[in-house]
Amino acid sequence: MATDLVTPVAAPHAPTTTAAPAGAGVVKPGYDPALTNEDLAPLRKQSWTSYNFFAFWMSDVHSVGGYVTAGSLFALGIASWQVLIALVVGILIVQVFANLVAKPSQRTGVPYPVINRAVFGVLGANVPAIIRGLIAMAWYGVQTFLAAQSLNIIFLKFIPASAGLLDHSFLGLSALGWISYAILWVAQGALFWMGMEAIKKFIDWAGPAVYVVMIALAIYLVSQAGIGNISFTLSVGEPLSFGASIPVMLSAVALVVSYFSGPMLNFGDFSRYGKSFAAVKRGNFWGLPINFLFFSVLTVLCASATVPVFGKLITDPIETVQAIGAPFAILLGGLTFVTATVGINIVANFISPAFDFSNVAPRRISWRAGGMIAAVGSVLLTPWNWYGNDQAILYTLGVLGALIGPLFGILIAGYYIVGKQCIAVDDMYTKDTSARYWYRGGFNPNAIGTLVVTGVVSVASAVLPPALGILPGLNNYSWFIGCGLGLVVFWGLERIRPSMPELASDDPTVDDGAAIGRA
Repeated sequence: MATDLVTPVAAPHAPTTTAAPAGAGVVKPGYDPALTNEDLAPLRKQSWTSYNFFAFWMSDVHSVGGYVTAGSLFALGIASWQVLIALVVGILIVQVFANLVAKPSQRTGVPYPVINRAVFGVLGANVPAIIRGLIAMAWYGVQTFLAAQSLNIIFLKFIPASAGLLDHSFLGLSALGWISYAILWVAQGALFWMGMEAIKKFIDWAGPAVYVVMIALAIYLVSQAGIGNISFTLSVGEPLSFGASIPVMLSAVALVVSYFSGPMLNFGDFSRYGKSFAAVKRGNFWGLPINFLFFSVLTVLCASATVPVFGKLITDPIETVQAIGAPFAILLGGLTFVTATVGINIVANFISPAFDFSNVAPRRISWRAGGMIAAVGSVLLTPWNWYGNDQAILYTLGVLGALIGPLFGILIAGYYIVGKQCIAVDDMYTKDTSARYWYRGGFNPNAIGTLVVTGVVSVASAVLPPALGILPGLNNYSWFIGCGLGLVVFWGLERIRPSMPELASDDPTVDDGAAIGRA
């Protein structure tokens, strides 16, 4: 069994500074300051339990986007049982991939950009870090804008005079929109500034809180509609034949996986806090297949009930509580779903770019500073000006998002297939040219080459079909195309021209990935 490198034997080497907001890491003598700070170093203590990871996935699922996505699958024209099969298959794929990306970070106690140093090189890891940081920064702005739109509804309901603020705008956003956006921007920034422990407590509470409101909403709507008027099929028109339904089911599976592709790639930033890999897997089981299926059924129950109650199908939960009309319902429902959207924004789009930007210049950019760079950048992108434009989405988030698949495939191939789950932790923090992850000038040419080649193919599969009207539906599978190609091409290059070191599991400087719990 390899020696545990994350909790050092020589306690006097550990720094005596106060705990860093991302969790105090152990900065060993010899770690290069240009690659290290307490936020990026291997954690001193890993304390997250299965419930914390269960709550993490609840925060990812229980949002306005999750509600609309789940409801949309039942409106694809296929039978309810086919939708449920697609949901099960899709979420099980997500669970498997989340477990795969979780293990290297949990075992070593380091975040995603650092674990990539073993694959891309200690300097090359900045390439996937910057790509991921830009994706998260863009989505952070979008999610904050969507939550602000929900907050606008509350202002308009309870402060009618605020409607006058809609007549004044700046940079494409109304004065009321700026107020709501600023409130949420400051609230999220304050929560982030308090550190990972405060964020953990927030997501532990936010996910269950949405369930309470969702269940109350479902009970109210069903009682108003009558149980006999509830249908789990939201589609209109003639149902599809079995043969025609197969491609739709596959698209539904791809939609589920694509929806979670960002949190999957980011999950190592959270799994590093897990007490053990077993605890992470238990949390993923309850938070993904169990939680997602229950939430999906609850979602379609609420959406179906809106037809007999309001005379039309409503798939937006904010619009649903607004249609109820009762001030208490609007306030409670609106604030709850705003909270849920803030939850997914924090865990999916704030934490990760904080690590990514800190990884680029650890001496100058702390985890806190990295997060604030992302927050400020999200405003400068003015997401309200392009989010509603299909072409803008296609050529910004479409291009960036298509790179998630290759990044995932390269990491999985590097850790599991080529590296055989062995990581020389200390070598990820040195620029010594004889170190095992220095490669060529700090870059692994196989990883960089794979990212360029497979990234082009993945982006083309995401952008060209809708832009040119060819191969309809191919863009739904861009994540799978990028992930598969990234894995195969990197594996192939490493076989033809090996770059990654061959590490022995009995080497005391190597973590061998053995599935032993670590308290």
